[in-house]
Amino acid sequence: MNLDNASSEIINKFKLSPHPEGGWFREIIRSENHITRNNGQKRNPITSIYYLLCKSEISKWHRLNSSDEIWIYLQGAPLNLYFLGDNNKELRNIRLDSNNTIEMIPSGYWKAASTNGEFTLTSYCVGPGFDFKDFEMLRNIDPSLRPAKAITELI
Repeated sequence: MNLDNASSEIINKFKLSPHPEGGWFREIIRSENHITRNNGQKRNPITSIYYLLCKSEISKWHRLNSSDEIWIYLQGAPLNLYFLGDNNKELRNIRLDSNNTIEMIPSGYWKAASTNGEFTLTSYCVGPGFDFKDFEMLRNIDPSLRPAKAITELI
């Protein structure tokens, strides 16, 4: 990928790595405490990452099955944050920018994102804390079981 100077500087400054959903990330917070969920699973109460999307990159449809995500706009172009609500029947598009800097996506909701410019730097917090065992990509789901409202280009 051919990155512009600003994107390359952010990747280097924050020591970001490629994310499986697309874009770049680095975990910056993982609380040391643990909680025990109703199913007996132990998790950190909260985690947070830096997350960067560069021009022509997308955050592909993914979900956390048992954690909420709070997305926080930090800098760059506005971000289109898509999610499927109401049992995957409603496609929503929220714009994160300097006028709307924070949004929450509930657990179990499919979400995807794209930048409106050269790059968008965000952070997102996950509670209970992120665990890849809870992470699911829509592209790994049988096509016949995918939500009909999911934008195909974001799979």
